[in-house]
Amino acid sequence: MSVWRAPSTRLLYRSHPKTIVSREVAQVKAHYVDAGTGEPRTDNILKTVGAVVGVIALFVVVRKITR
Repeated sequence: MSVWRAPSTRLLYRSHPKTIVSREVAQVKAHYVDAGTGEPRTDNILKTVGAVVGVIALFVVVRKITR
C-alpha cells in the first residue's frame, strides 16, 4: 500500500500552488542571476529591457498612426 502512496504524495506536493510558484520564481532567478557567483546576468537583463522598450514604442507608434 505504501508503494501507491509515495507517488501520489509527490504529485500532490508538485501540484500545490505554492510549490509551483516557488519553482517558477527559481527559474526566473536562474535566468537573470548567475547561480555560481550571484552576479546579475546583464546580457539577459538588457535583452528583457530592450524587448519591453520595443513593445512600448510599437504601441506608441501604432496609437499615433491610428489617431
